[in-house]
Amino acid sequence: MTLTTHRRALFLLIGLAPLCAAQQTLTWPQIVERFHSRNPTLGAGKLNVDESKALEITAYHRPNPDLTASVDQINPLTLSPFRPLANLLPLVSVNYLHERQHKRELRLESAREGTAISGSQQEDLERTLLFNLRASFVQTLQQKAILALARENLAYYDRVLSVSQDRFKAGDIARVDLDRLQLQRIQYQSDLQTAEVNLRTAKIQLLALIDDRTPVAQFDVDGPFDFSAPVTSLEEARRIALDARPDLKAALQTIEKARTDNRLAFANGSTDPTFGMDLGHNPPITTYFGASVSIPLRIFERNQGEKLRTEIDIHRAERLREASQAQVFSDVDSAYATISSNVTLLQPYKTTYLQAAAHVRETISFAYQHGGVSLLDFLNAQNDYRSIQLNYLNLVGAYLNAANQLNLAVGREVIP
Repeated sequence: MTLTTHRRALFLLIGLAPLCAAQQTLTWPQIVERFHSRNPTLGAGKLNVDESKALEITAYHRPNPDLTASVDQINPLTLSPFRPLANLLPLVSVNYLHERQHKRELRLESAREGTAISGSQQEDLERTLLFNLRASFVQTLQQKAILALARENLAYYDRVLSVSQDRFKAGDIARVDLDRLQLQRIQYQSDLQTAEVNLRTAKIQLLALIDDRTPVAQFDVDGPFDFSAPVTSLEEARRIALDARPDLKAALQTIEKARTDNRLAFANGSTDPTFGMDLGHNPPITTYFGASVSIPLRIFERNQGEKLRTEIDIHRAERLREASQAQVFSDVDSAYATISSNVTLLQPYKTTYLQAAAHVRETISFAYQHGGVSLLDFLNAQNDYRSIQLNYLNLVGAYLNAANQLNLAVGREVIP
């Protein structure tokens, strides 16, 4: 090699070093950590909770007093035109509205309950987004496993094809059999290309959820891609869901807020007196002060509609809570049935079908290479192995998605 060639190789290694260093493989806890810190939708939801907290300050404001200053008896047409302010009457008054029936406290209580509802809704948003995140994570792991299977199948088939070419050169098989073997290779090559595209798509979706701009080629995830029987019973899952589901918690909090708003509506129907004090000077020497109370006359009740509306809102919130509870049971039961069905299907695959398919493929391949079976038997064995392995990986992915669905239904992670 010349000196120039050595330099080019050195520069190439230096250029590739940052790319190798930038390669990152993230586990599920690391994905969740980045999701909490970067996801814009989750961040916007947190700001919504902060807005609700700010409304608590507004709700507890006291009414401001009114200050009035006036002067009276300015008469420029008096007999003494040079003393138009001789009979001036100055007056200063202060008025304050007193809110009865704990209106201010009820407004604050209603605002705090609204903040609690916003917090539960934020938790529910996080629960839904985590479900989408876990689904993308599982999809990425599944496509990685399918890609590895596609590469293994293609490599195995290429080895068989190489042996078959040697047999054709030796006159052991016909040209048409070799051509059929070569044509069958396109199926395995197509599986490989499809798996690569699907893996890239899954990574793109996962990167979008964690708001990461890392190039797809430099991003990877790692985690267990397997199944296990659920250790939580259906009754235990239901009980946990009733305690943990944030949407059900928000429904219960909505009932409490509706009751508070109803009490506030009755309180707002009460009259609020306005207390006043005034201080004035009546020339030439008299200074006085006074007090007053202003009470609105409740000749017409103007709050019946709000009282009725808030009372109806209580019943509506109770019906929605019942609907939410029924939905919780439905979600848990459906997810639990799905995951149990997947485990029932996966167990014979892991204990019997995978080993049987591999044994059949190896046996038929060996027999075909030695002229013991036909080409059709060989191709069928290859397809059977490919189908069994692919079905198993898809079932594992379905199991992990069902586990993700059960975690969503319960409201927290019961199957890691």
